[in-house]
Amino acid sequence: MPRKALKYVFDIKSAAEKVQRFVAAKTEADYMADELLQSAVERQFEIIGEAMSKLHKTDSDMAESIADYRKMIAFRNVLIHGYATIEPLIVWGVIESSLENLIEQVTAILEGA
Repeated sequence: MPRKALKYVFDIKSAAEKVQRFVAAKTEADYMADELLQSAVERQFEIIGEAMSKLHKTDSDMAESIADYRKMIAFRNVLIHGYATIEPLIVWGVIESSLENLIEQVTAILEGA
């Protein structure tokens, strides 16, 4: 496994865990009412998507072993380029539906390295 690829996986895990900490004990209503929290979470998702894009360029097999890797890259692009149309409810939905699974997958990759 290329060292550079593992660094990207580590960055993905680190950013995902930050999101998890940021929203711990928060409700959807808390998230919707807190612009600072939204900004912090969106920034970490940008990092996840960018690291995933770089991982795919460095080790496509490793990136493709992560479910929805293409969606993560696309989500980053929406956050960066479509910032004026970001719907916080969608971001919250990604947190609830995908974050834990992502952390489990990248943890397994790092533990197997």
